[in-house]
Amino acid sequence: MTDTAAGFLTQEAYDRLKAELDQLTGEGRIEIARKIEEAREEGDLKENGGYHAAREEQGKMEARIRQLTALLQDATIGETPADDGVVEPGMLVTVEILGDEETFLLGNREIADGSDLQVFSEKSPMGAAVNGKAVGDATSYQAPTGKTIGVKIIAAKPYTG
Repeated sequence: MTDTAAGFLTQEAYDRLKAELDQLTGEGRIEIARKIEEAREEGDLKENGGYHAAREEQGKMEARIRQLTALLQDATIGETPADDGVVEPGMLVTVEILGDEETFLLGNREIADGSDLQVFSEKSPMGAAVNGKAVGDATSYQAPTGKTIGVKIIAAKPYTG
């Protein structure tokens, strides 16, 4: 389960996302407006595939703009944490859950842009349970089903991308 609520972002992730937002709200909107206008000039809008595709692209872009705006507005920006074995946002954490090892990034999924890492917000049940714990500590959290799940911290290293 990945929590997509705003949370910790590194300064690098914040800068990258801010640049994406600036591009989408500037050049991106101008470009999509141009595509829509060109498609309108082709005639009947009911059967105009280019027009409908451009409008769909515009909708997706506006949704991403809203997502980025909310994320950047509510995010906590910080530096990559120290390599001290204490779990905190921005760390790659390995835990033992029900006898299996699982590795995830604690923070926001935007930090791990382009990777297939599982990400837990520090506000999620799992994230809140491990946040502030040290390697070797055991804790537990309550799953959405109501079951209490034990977790042991095996490793915690700063995520370097």
